[in-house]
Amino acid sequence: MRRLLFFTIIALFTSTIHAQETDGVVKAFKTANVDEIAGYFDEYVNLKFLDRDEVKNMSRNQASLALKAFYTENGIKGFEKISEGGRSSLFYLVGKLNNGNKGYNITIQLKPRNGKLEIITIRIS
Repeated sequence: MRRLLFFTIIALFTSTIHAQETDGVVKAFKTANVDEIAGYFDEYVNLKFLDRDEVKNMSRNQASLALKAFYTENGIKGFEKISEGGRSSLFYLVGKLNNGNKGYNITIQLKPRNGKLEIITIRIS
């Protein structure tokens, strides 16, 4: 019984830490500040924009430049979170990038590394 209680407390503590971390990622996307978003990038990031092929293993700097260009070209002004979920090894956020027009759907995959969640994939459609 004690063992079950211990593991339950650990699981709750871990999910609370990850929820707090996703709050930071959501806030960065809501402000549409690519430099702040890039602070959550893993060393290498997979990116997929609209109807283009997915580019895998872009460096953090390259991914930041590509995302900044997309934000500028499409007038992205903010983000609305629709859903989030995951397990201890992989998390996701689903939302909509707002541009005052139709907007774009976005899926963000995150992985815990070095004590924080890092963005490993961004898909925009």
